Amino acid sequence: MFAFSALALLFSFGGAAAAPSILKSRAVTAPSAAELSGFAPFTQFARAAYCSTSKLTGWNCGEACRALPGFQPTLVGGDGNFIQIYFVGYWPTQNSVVVAHQGTDPTKFVSLLTDANILQDPLDTRLFPGVSSSVLVHDGFRNAHALTAPKILAEVKNLMASKGTQSVTVVGHSLGGALAELDALYFSLNLPAGTSIKVRTYGTPRVGNAAFANLLDFKVSDIKRINNKKDLIPIIPGRFLNFAHGQGEVHILGPGNAVACSGQDNAVDAQCQIKTVPTIFDGNIFDHLGPYEGISIGTIFCV
Repeated sequence: MFAFSALALLFSFGGAAAAPSILKSRAVTAPSAAELSGFAPFTQFARAAYCSTSKLTGWNCGEACRALPGFQPTLVGGDGNFIQIYFVGYWPTQNSVVVAHQGTDPTKFVSLLTDANILQDPLDTRLFPGVSSSVLVHDGFRNAHALTAPKILAEVKNLMASKGTQSVTVVGHSLGGALAELDALYFSLNLPAGTSIKVRTYGTPRVGNAAFANLLDFKVSDIKRINNKKDLIPIIPGRFLNFAHGQGEVHILGPGNAVACSGQDNAVDAQCQIKTVPTIFDGNIFDHLGPYEGISIGTIFCV
């Protein structure tokens, strides 16, 4: 992730020029200790996505896999470069299908190029049927998502049918979080009505414009976007570039100390991400790796 700090300059200032509709009266609440500790399994899934495909296939990826005994991976792919590593599987303890994507590995140049591309384009209606052309997303994220979307969807449908579940959980960290948001919208449009979709992301950059954020919030209600202390990645690409986050921000201030920030892209409350990191120069790239309530995420933590 360390090389990402230089690339973040391309995304510029995260806290500038918010759309007036986003700046509304806000409030923060403190998540309970049980809620904070309850994020741990999702954090471990996001961590596991950085491990090699050979380890994921056998669910033998060290601490992350040991923390999730009984999980059954059924589809593993990607190379960590042109295609981010991903896995799909069944989580018996939650009777849920899980989809996880790897984030950015600074040793993989193509991944960094994906993050550096800040053009916006409409979603492909062959994948996202009925979505308006006014919904714009980061071009690099859109293209990366399209590389695996049909294959992952097919596996999700197979597992839902074979396991008799209507629950799907999507997780990811960094670029993986951006792909998870796109997955969530994609699934909401392509899975049977009544499917319960849960999203848990970590250190996620902004994925699209306000129309995208609004549509995601409308289609998927159970989203938690978890940020750690002074991580600068969640404030990029900048809002003045027409990017916006949706709802669900949980900002970790320290061990056992976090706030849930109301509304979209909360730029008002002092304890939320934008006020804590008003520009990239106020951020700390090391916070991007965690720890997220004691769990760090990244290739070096796949042990």
